[in-house]
Amino acid sequence: MAQQLADRRDIDFVLYEQLESETTLKEEKYAEFNKKTCDLILTEARSLAIKELLPTMKDGDEIGVKLANNEVTTPESYKRPFELIKEGDWQSLRIPTEMGGQGAPLFLSTAVTEYFMAANWSLINYATMGAGTAAMIALYGTKEQQDMYIPKLISADWGGTMLLTESDAGSDVGALSTTATRNADGTYAITGNKIFITNGEFDLVDNIIHPVLARIEGDPAGSKGISIFIVPKFFVNGDGSLGDRNDILCTGVEEKHGIHGSATCTMTMGSKGKCTGWLLGKEKEGMKIMFGMMNGARLGTGLQGLAYGSAAYMKAVNYARERIQGRDLMDQMNRDAKSVAIINHPDVRRNLLWMKSYVSGMRSFFYYTSSIGEKLRLHPDAEDAELTEALFELLLPLIKEYLAFKGHEICIQSMQVFGGAGYTKDYLVEQYARDCKITTIYEGTSGIQAMDLLGRKMGALKGAAFAHFIGEILKTVNQAKAFEGLVPLAEKVEEAANFMGKVAMVLGKKAYSLEAKVAFANSLPFLHAMGDVIMAWMNLWRATTASMKLAGKVKKKDMGFYNGEIKTARFFIQTELCIAMGKLAAIEALSSAAMDMEDDEFGGI
Repeated sequence: MAQQLADRRDIDFVLYEQLESETTLKEEKYAEFNKKTCDLILTEARSLAIKELLPTMKDGDEIGVKLANNEVTTPESYKRPFELIKEGDWQSLRIPTEMGGQGAPLFLSTAVTEYFMAANWSLINYATMGAGTAAMIALYGTKEQQDMYIPKLISADWGGTMLLTESDAGSDVGALSTTATRNADGTYAITGNKIFITNGEFDLVDNIIHPVLARIEGDPAGSKGISIFIVPKFFVNGDGSLGDRNDILCTGVEEKHGIHGSATCTMTMGSKGKCTGWLLGKEKEGMKIMFGMMNGARLGTGLQGLAYGSAAYMKAVNYARERIQGRDLMDQMNRDAKSVAIINHPDVRRNLLWMKSYVSGMRSFFYYTSSIGEKLRLHPDAEDAELTEALFELLLPLIKEYLAFKGHEICIQSMQVFGGAGYTKDYLVEQYARDCKITTIYEGTSGIQAMDLLGRKMGALKGAAFAHFIGEILKTVNQAKAFEGLVPLAEKVEEAANFMGKVAMVLGKKAYSLEAKVAFANSLPFLHAMGDVIMAWMNLWRATTASMKLAGKVKKKDMGFYNGEIKTARFFIQTELCIAMGKLAAIEALSSAAMDMEDDEFGGI
């Protein structure tokens, strides 16, 4: 049977064979979960995604959201699956039980979310984004705020957002102009405008809780002077019922390249002088509080890129098996030869294997990084917690940027398999390509992730986190060398890891010199090259795991899967990793051409 959205066999392989996530279920925190329970939950989620969410994806694109009288309506088809999500408490699967969630292990909620995102990201995002708002309130809110907002946000009866961006500030959040004026009753009068606000207004919930970044009058300029405020769409009475409408309105909905089913709003606060907000946490700690949510959002964006790429690949490989066109290459001179499925054509096979190698590596990389986050959540006081957290932080910009970037590339290549048909709206692959593009922009653009990697993460703990990361790759290399067929592949990955470490030192040294701009001009190419090496690592790890399985007793139905993992690793390491080595060599040369250009030399004048 053809798989849809994601390859369930591959997910099971990553979870239970490569990462051995079942050991997590031995933790006391997950006493109510076992492998059978997890499998049943994932099966049910897959069914819900395919049967209820996926059919609404085209409506999201073609009908989109509509704005009238400051109210945003979503497609009618969104209503039923949204209620089904709530009825099944799917939106709260990963939320700790102490916050009112189901407290599932992260590996399970990640797999469930991958299916949901691939089926209709905009729809599931309406149901889950409030959890990020709730998490901030749980960490920094007063007892009254926690009791008032968290239960409704977790249940998805209310939605949540994050109001950061302003037209004049953009990614330079510290330059915002939204102001907060103290009121006599301890509340604040909020005045300002925000743009690009996901879920700023929509009709699937009764209330929307907006965390808003603003500067209290008199506080210093820049990011250090920013505070964060809870600004509800409707005021909440002491008994939990809804009161009057607050003075926060949606005044515009962006017309976008993709994700038309997601409401991207312009929000105006205080146009009538009556927008009221409540301080969250302490004054001038807005950026600190916001970044707690931002890290989760960046992880989510990486998963979004993986989900789109996975779904597009599934579409492509299924189409290639079904589409009959052209004679086999070896039968070109035989006019009587029958046409064959396009999966038989060499370039189509190369394209499919290219996509598979990246989807495989991306899935393993995301779930691996998620497992590090799980370790931190379960054992925050462990002896190696500081190093574990630094490793997690090191990988985060790669999760966000590399998976977003490659996810979009996979969508584009999926369209190529479909040929002209893929460029039409008859197939979802062109929508996946448009919808996926936003992931390289969301939560900090590509360049911002590269600056974060080079400027902050690579040098963490005096480079100990990066050195540990290289050590983890070499650990897999040593395991792979136990299998004769993998030795040449392992040696190539070992060479790449060591060369990457050398280039990182050259780049890091330049970043702390008077020529720092030259280093940062090369930072995004380095992030992408580092991602390529990680893909080689993950594919080698997968091949090693498959080889271990093949050395034992294997079911006939699994033979093809395991052999496919070895060949996929061979393809990636023999082709894509060679290109990455060239990228690293170019970065090591530290070309200054981009910085040497005069403005008028770029042309267009």
